[in-house]
Amino acid sequence: MTSGVVFDIKEFTIHDGPGIRTTVFMKGCPLSCTWCHNPEGQSRQPQVIRSLAGERLAGQRFAAAELAALLNGQADILRLNEGGITFSGGEPLLQAEFVAEVIDLLKGVHILLDTSGYGNQLDFRSLVERSDLIYFDLKLIDREKHQHYTGCDNNMILNNLKFLSVSGKPFVIRVPLVPGVTDTDENLAAIAETAAGLSGLLYVDLLPYNMAAGSKYEYAGMEFKPDYDEKRPLNVNTLLFEQYGVKVNVE
Repeated sequence: MTSGVVFDIKEFTIHDGPGIRTTVFMKGCPLSCTWCHNPEGQSRQPQVIRSLAGERLAGQRFAAAELAALLNGQADILRLNEGGITFSGGEPLLQAEFVAEVIDLLKGVHILLDTSGYGNQLDFRSLVERSDLIYFDLKLIDREKHQHYTGCDNNMILNNLKFLSVSGKPFVIRVPLVPGVTDTDENLAAIAETAAGLSGLLYVDLLPYNMAAGSKYEYAGMEFKPDYDEKRPLNVNTLLFEQYGVKVNVE
């Protein structure tokens, strides 16, 4: 029986997949995106969050059976509302064995994997096979820019996206729009070209920049250092996707 670290469990969420869902936020992420809006999810270790509401510990260790029992207790109401369980983060692939064991213990509930795709293909395959729907976060196609803004190259991400396309599982590509970084015509066109023709792709979601992200860093005892202009108007160019025949939504 494995154990894993979770930094939050949110019930009755409506933006993390179809229907009403419970979202499990796994602790730890291999990427260090400069715009990350869950800084408390970056470290694999529990940490104290200090805010105006007081202190709380972000990071609780669960045995797989313990977390599954908690989630199974919500399964009936989630099914009644056409929802399910979403595993997000951080990055679920960092704790793939634990997440897989939890999923195997769940009782007939819709599973959504929300992932950056950064992980070895065995772990990625393991969680994709156990999921009903995948949200695949795709940030930058240019390898050098990806390395600069996330601290990692995107080779594994793009390879896992290719595997996802032949896996038979439906998926959504989600693009966080960061002003002057991911929202450029060059990057959006590259994402549209990459997405064109991918089997199983339902649509591309463009996610507007979250201006509130920076305030969470102080609470987590971290420093927010964006090397881009947060106030620059976003470029939401959906035409680039339409030109490639890719369905696109703007949340």
